[in-house]
Amino acid sequence: MFDPRKALVALSVFLFTLAILIHFILLSTDRFNWLEGKPLKTSAIEKSVSWGEGQRLVS
Repeated sequence: MFDPRKALVALSVFLFTLAILIHFILLSTDRFNWLEGKPLKTSAIEKSVSWGEGQRLVS
């Protein structure tokens, strides 16, 4: 048998290490770097959306 306390500690350490690893991988990319990345340009997104006649925004 295994000790549940040791298993939970090992699982917690593994998951924390995995989370830190994933965050560092994301920080190393240009697209997902939220610390030094380029800000999103909403004007480019707004220009790419075109409204045809008869279409309207329903809220």
